[in-house]
Amino acid sequence: MLLRKGTKIGKKIDEITVGERLQLTEKIEDKDLLLYLGLTNDSNPLYVQHDYAAQTPYKRPLVPIIMLNGIITSAISKHLPGPGSHIREQNLVYLEPVFHYETIEIVLEVQHVDVHSNVVDIYVKASKEKNIQVIEGVLKVLPPD
Repeated sequence: MLLRKGTKIGKKIDEITVGERLQLTEKIEDKDLLLYLGLTNDSNPLYVQHDYAAQTPYKRPLVPIIMLNGIITSAISKHLPGPGSHIREQNLVYLEPVFHYETIEIVLEVQHVDVHSNVVDIYVKASKEKNIQVIEGVLKVLPPD
């Protein structure tokens, strides 16, 4: 097994229980946005140009949804079920925009464990300041074998 020294494999299917939760808080900083934009070469003015965004209904630059998705998938890979897990399917709805410098609270909760298929359904809910819900959905995850 090739793992970084000190890296532990995530939870196996029989170690995961319905109702298990993970909560995390992320603040979207300039460095995160610049890394994303540099990696993807995405130059959508709605993400980077304050002057352009000011003329849209949003009034200020948005955080790309793929960045938000990345925070969620990273939490799956790092914590629940953890290293060695793989997302097979995701159905996420982006209910409200997230703007630069906002802080989001993300809750992941195990909804269903299918031992026979080795699949865990993880419900995701994210909200920003003033409890405004911004993301909701379910990911089907294969825990490590």
